[in-house]
Amino acid sequence: MPHDGWHPDDHHDHHHHHGPPTRRTVLGAAALLPFGAASAQTVDAAQRIADAAGRFLGTLDDGQRRKALIAFDCGNRLDWHYVPRSRPGLGMGEMHTGQAAGARALFATVLNERGLQLLDGVRLLEAVLRESQGSFRDPDGYYVAIFGLPGRFPWGWRFEGHHLSLNVTLPATGHVAVTPFFAGANPATVRDGTHRGFRLLGPAEDIARELMAGLTETQKRTAIISQRSFGEIVASPQRERDLGQPRGLELAALDSAQRTLVEALMDGFLGTLAPDLAAAQKRRVTDQGFAALRFAWAGSLTPGEAHYFRVHGPATVIEYDNTQNGANHVHSVWRDLVADFGNDALADHYRRQPHR
Repeated sequence: MPHDGWHPDDHHDHHHHHGPPTRRTVLGAAALLPFGAASAQTVDAAQRIADAAGRFLGTLDDGQRRKALIAFDCGNRLDWHYVPRSRPGLGMGEMHTGQAAGARALFATVLNERGLQLLDGVRLLEAVLRESQGSFRDPDGYYVAIFGLPGRFPWGWRFEGHHLSLNVTLPATGHVAVTPFFAGANPATVRDGTHRGFRLLGPAEDIARELMAGLTETQKRTAIISQRSFGEIVASPQRERDLGQPRGLELAALDSAQRTLVEALMDGFLGTLAPDLAAAQKRRVTDQGFAALRFAWAGSLTPGEAHYFRVHGPATVIEYDNTQNGANHVHSVWRDLVADFGNDALADHYRRQPHR
């Protein structure tokens, strides 16, 4: 196994593989930036993201640009969701090949190759659903919305459709927020057809089951917070307060091998980011005190039956629920309870530069 743990000063990309996340060593206690601080890497990332957004907008005609550009202070910026519904922005199906390539180049400023494959996988499953359920399932029904003007803080963008919501906010110099980040998989395991056996979010379930299987009975009793799965992620839109205080098994009670599994679990989201943004987000997790995070499980431990698990700390929450459609339909989300939509830096920005 590669020995490439979450080192806060490590900005190299260790994610050249395309399979499940590799194991991670335990988070090192290195000198950390202040909570939420900017770094040279995030300043560079902000420039890269703005440049790509500008190039994408430059490929659009006036009508398309009007669809894609939305005021930053519009309430829609916070109105994220993952259900099939109409959405503002410019749909992938409305773009010609060059424009779609420009959109993908924008995504690639935030995501690494594995992250891009996650987006592709969600849309692939939408095509699988289209074959069985009809044309209202649309792999081109995913929309790019740009809030504000690229490079003029605050601004941001979203890529969203059924089972996908990636929200990127640049509230001020050197700050890049990438949450809420939602990915779903229906079917969780494709059971027939060309893509039979495809499990887009399967690696996370496998890692969580390995973790649970290795716990002592005492640890397991603490980790299991409900005998029934919740049927949905708890931190769905506007419901994050329903999480309450972190529950389950504190990571301080795990040995190093068990903690490595939790890191691999979190890497399902954090490991999809471009190297500099991944490093910044891993610092953010470390700043909270990695050992204080809690792992929780709800529902059955029998494969194929409804289950739910999460990692939850002072700011970070990553959830995974597989209950619907006979436990073959996953909802998974990464939220930052302090900095979703860049809220922490945005509040500071508005205090310093009042907007009328």
